Amino acid sequence: MLHSATQISNYSRTRFDAQTSYGDTISHDIYRRGAGAPIVLLQELPGIGQETLSLADELVNAGFEVVMPHLFGPLGKTSVAGNLARVMCLRKEFHLMSRDRSSPITDWIRLLCRNVRDESGIDGVGVIGMCLTGNFAITLIGDESVLAAVASQPAMPFFRQGELHMSPADISQSRQALDSKGPMRVLRFENDPLCTAQKSECIHRSFNDDASRVQEITLPGKGHSVLTLDFVDKAGHPTREALNHVIAYFTQQLKPVA
Repeated sequence: MLHSATQISNYSRTRFDAQTSYGDTISHDIYRRGAGAPIVLLQELPGIGQETLSLADELVNAGFEVVMPHLFGPLGKTSVAGNLARVMCLRKEFHLMSRDRSSPITDWIRLLCRNVRDESGIDGVGVIGMCLTGNFAITLIGDESVLAAVASQPAMPFFRQGELHMSPADISQSRQALDSKGPMRVLRFENDPLCTAQKSECIHRSFNDDASRVQEITLPGKGHSVLTLDFVDKAGHPTREALNHVIAYFTQQLKPVA
């Protein structure tokens, strides 16, 4: 996907400020491109690199508008170690090791989703979270502003794979929302060292105990970033098939903008 990615300079940029329920005011740049039902695309730890920009192209080409908050790190390239250090410094926004509660940034993203919905005059938006932000998508589906959510390789809390980066209240709210909205999607590689089988079991235990609220798509191998760094744009490849499924899911769930 790398050779043809539309660069960030071709996106419109705005700033979104909001006060979270934690009492903090959070502000980040928002990059938007495309026309159609909005999908809020949340960056993973490596950053908004060429692979993420190519994923955005796929969504735009499928008829969606991409709304991409810039949460941390340089634009246009990836930096895992550098971005991890940056996120560690954003302690009022990210609680990397927390279990039984979401990071404050999730509350800010929820407000962003509501703002995008209201500005666009639509019923709701889609959300994609990946790795660091994967669990955020599971939380956000509980909000009325989000009609569809994809959690790709949700990894937090990193060292407690048998738990979720969500409070019991968040889990309950998302369960209720999924009962009416239909199953959300979770993507992961079978042998992912950061989003393990233990994490998968935790998600199923939390959401699929008495109904199918989460549909997991498990890919073979030991990759991690299903839709970006490990994506192979080749017909029949598991990652290509996973992305095709994601696009079909959003097409089904999000009503087209008139």
